[in-house]
Amino acid sequence: MKNKARINTLFTDIGGVLLTNGWDRQAREKAIKLFDLSAEETEERHHLTFDTYEVGKLSLDEYLERVVFYKKRNFTKARFRKFMFEQSRPFPEMIALVKILKKKYNLKVAVVSNEGFEMNDYRIKTFNLNEFVDFFICSGFVHFRKPDKDIYKIALNAAQVSASQVVYLEDRPLFVQVAESMGIKGILHIDHKSTAQKFRSLLSK
Repeated sequence: MKNKARINTLFTDIGGVLLTNGWDRQAREKAIKLFDLSAEETEERHHLTFDTYEVGKLSLDEYLERVVFYKKRNFTKARFRKFMFEQSRPFPEMIALVKILKKKYNLKVAVVSNEGFEMNDYRIKTFNLNEFVDFFICSGFVHFRKPDKDIYKIALNAAQVSASQVVYLEDRPLFVQVAESMGIKGILHIDHKSTAQKFRSLLSK
C-alpha cells in the first residue's frame, strides 16, 4: 500500500512553466500595435471567443475570422498566424529540470494544459516536447478546460494512476488548488530555483 502511493507521475502545464504563454495579453498587445488593430474591439472579441477555441470547438482560422478578419485587412491570415506562433519561447532550465526528474525518479510525464489545437500542435513540434512528455491532455484535444475537474480525471485515467501518485506543476494558483482538492500533490511554479527545491523536498521523501 505504501508503494502504491509513491509518486510516479508528473503532470505539468506548458504555458508559464515549460514555455511562455501561447497567446496572452502581452502577445495580443504586440499584435494590436503591429497590425494597427482596435485594442478595445480586439480584446472584447477575443474574450467572447477564445474559450470556445481553446476547448476545441473552433479552429484557429475560425477564431481569427471572429476576432481579426471580420472585416477586410491589409495583411493576410497566414501572416497573422505566423506572428501568433512566433510569440512562443522556451524556458530551457525548466525543460531540463523536467527531463532530469523524469530520468532520476522514473516518472511518467503528462502535459495538462489549456491550449487550442493548432497552437498546442505547433508548440509540441517546434520545441520537441514529445521527446520527454509521454502524453498530452490539452483542452483543444479533450474539450475540457482547467479548472474543470474532468480534464484532471482524463489525465489520471490516461496515466492509469491514482491522484496520490501524481505531482502537478502549474503556475496558476487556482488550478493547483483544484488539483489538490482531488488528492493530487501540487507545486505552484514561481521560478526555476524554488521549483527545483520543492521537487527535491517532495520526491526525496
